[in-house]
Amino acid sequence: METAHANAARRNGVNMSTAPATDVLIVGAGIIGIACAARLAETGRRVTVIDRTGICEETSSGNAAALAFSDLLPLAHKGMLRNLPGWLMDPLGPLSIPPAYLPKLAPWLVRFLLAGNPRAFDHAVSAQAALMALSESQWMALMDRSGTSGFLREDGCLELYDSERSFAAARPTYDLGERYGIEFRHLSRAEMQDFQPGLSPDFAAGTFVPRWKTVAEPAEFGKAVWAHAERKGARFAAGEVKAVAGIDGGAEVTLADGRRYRAGHLVIAAGAWSHRLAGQLRDRIPLETERGYNTTLPPGAFDLRLQLFFADHGFVATPLSTGVRIGGAVELGGLKRRANYERARAMLKKAQRFLPGLKAEGGREWMGYRPSLPDSLPVIGRSSASPRILYAFGHGHLGLTQAAATGHLILELVGEQSPSIDLSPFDPRRF
Repeated sequence: METAHANAARRNGVNMSTAPATDVLIVGAGIIGIACAARLAETGRRVTVIDRTGICEETSSGNAAALAFSDLLPLAHKGMLRNLPGWLMDPLGPLSIPPAYLPKLAPWLVRFLLAGNPRAFDHAVSAQAALMALSESQWMALMDRSGTSGFLREDGCLELYDSERSFAAARPTYDLGERYGIEFRHLSRAEMQDFQPGLSPDFAAGTFVPRWKTVAEPAEFGKAVWAHAERKGARFAAGEVKAVAGIDGGAEVTLADGRRYRAGHLVIAAGAWSHRLAGQLRDRIPLETERGYNTTLPPGAFDLRLQLFFADHGFVATPLSTGVRIGGAVELGGLKRRANYERARAMLKKAQRFLPGLKAEGGREWMGYRPSLPDSLPVIGRSSASPRILYAFGHGHLGLTQAAATGHLILELVGEQSPSIDLSPFDPRRF
């Protein structure tokens, strides 16, 4: 007798001879894929997540741990256009482009510069604000349901400026934030020391951002969210996805070893590799890779009270349950170039100057691939090939921040529900 499980699989277009029955396949087990899995599994859908390594083992394992709900500015406006010429002269500075990679990067850079015009700016900020508001509410609710609220730290962030001139240049950013209800408190030098004892006295200005949050350890947090999804029935399959395609009633994924999985819906959340799969579905999405570097120092390296953002240098210092993480900056260098850990060491050397007394020994260096689109907005929507194939990628620096909102929106798309926010700014065909 055929089981109800097999009947449901047949209705979803799943061939039981080639794959386990599932309602939704998710390609990618980073924080975006995990959040999608948790949200879908909570509603009773059978979910399988496929990844070549494991749960939060790649880019999601080494991020800066920030839930940056107040971060509304497109990358093109974070002082980048103003500082671009000077930064590019420094191969270890906040932004680096290897000269040999520049010809390949040129089309993306043109789109990036166009995203800096005033009309595009207003459009991007409005869309980002809507996604951030949804992100905050969805993360708080998901943490409650998953029992992961213990990872949350609500200490805020201290943004630090080398000079009054650079602080003045950033003032319009704070004015914009206030329009969207984001709180800031500009500090005196003495107040900066109150927030972070042991800070270098050389900083000219600082701003405290109370809404900024972090998690105690991003890899452990992601695995804990996955454990919740697994308790709700989600399953993991290890494998490298080579091909994706729409089929009658759903979608099919082919792995490098020849295995095939079929389901009623497919979600592509493979981070910096997602555009390669989207290209198989007739969607040309200008995804580039922001390679981020960091060093995680052992516990006791410094008594860091909250996350510090060194605004003129493009990197942060984050207190984690596992130590102190120093990292950030941007290297637009694609997926194939060898890691340049001199960038991590340059940030660590600066951090020693900014935090006198920082113990820099025994650190673990890391590099990860942030999936970045030129307008700084992710792709969340349906593919051209099939309405049953969905995209959830391109979040740049904000994957952890926006994961719960993205999972909720994917749930709504799978269920043919009206989305909680306007998805047109995130449409895959906007390019």
